[in-house]
Amino acid sequence: MWNPDIYMKFGDLRTRPALELASRCGPVEDLIYDLGCGPGNSTQILAALNPGARLIGIDSSPEMLARAAEEGPTEATWQEADLTNWTAPEPADLIFSNATYHWLDGHEALFPRLLEGLKPGGKLAIQMPQNFAAPSHVLMRQIASKAPFRDKLAPVLRPSPVGTPQDYYDMLAPLASSIDIWETEYAQILEGEDPVFHWVSGTALRPLMAALNEAQQATFAAQYQAALREAYPLRADGKTLFPFKRIFMVVGA
Repeated sequence: MWNPDIYMKFGDLRTRPALELASRCGPVEDLIYDLGCGPGNSTQILAALNPGARLIGIDSSPEMLARAAEEGPTEATWQEADLTNWTAPEPADLIFSNATYHWLDGHEALFPRLLEGLKPGGKLAIQMPQNFAAPSHVLMRQIASKAPFRDKLAPVLRPSPVGTPQDYYDMLAPLASSIDIWETEYAQILEGEDPVFHWVSGTALRPLMAALNEAQQATFAAQYQAALREAYPLRADGKTLFPFKRIFMVVGA
């Protein structure tokens, strides 16, 4: 289960990439699909930048969709769907996805299929975390690969689910009328106790914790928190700097 409260604890930082991606897409007059819309924060940006457009937010989490229905734009409609097999029921002007497709494998099949769901001249806009070589994720995998966690966590570890800009260019350029791919590393400034642990608790840590019993969760959390404090020490002002890299692409049909 996704927890919207934990996810949106860092709502401004999680939403900023969606704003930067949406701002590169240009105005849209008709149909927008927001894939992996979560609690509706990205859909809210799309509504603000594209007044009058039809907005459909799609997510696999009932908990996230319930929050989106409460707090997202009133002009949007919300649908529950598995994005692994999703295809556009109606050709779109924009298919948009912020921080979703790193959860799914097989991008070489998924992304060309998304392009097929666009109108001529439409755009596919995708942002994914590209932070899997950072200490936050390396330490998580290192602890998970040791006893007593190894047997339970090996099936859910995904070391590098996102490719390089070169991978996506080679995959999509032959199918596209235009393509723009870039990476950004955000110097995220976090506050509070164990903030990096709380950040990943809302995303990457979820499937690992779900595979452990309560006692194992406590042991894993204690080891991981200690490792994170060393990797991301408090700065002189009491805040924690958490560099976070993301990949963006805007592909024209």
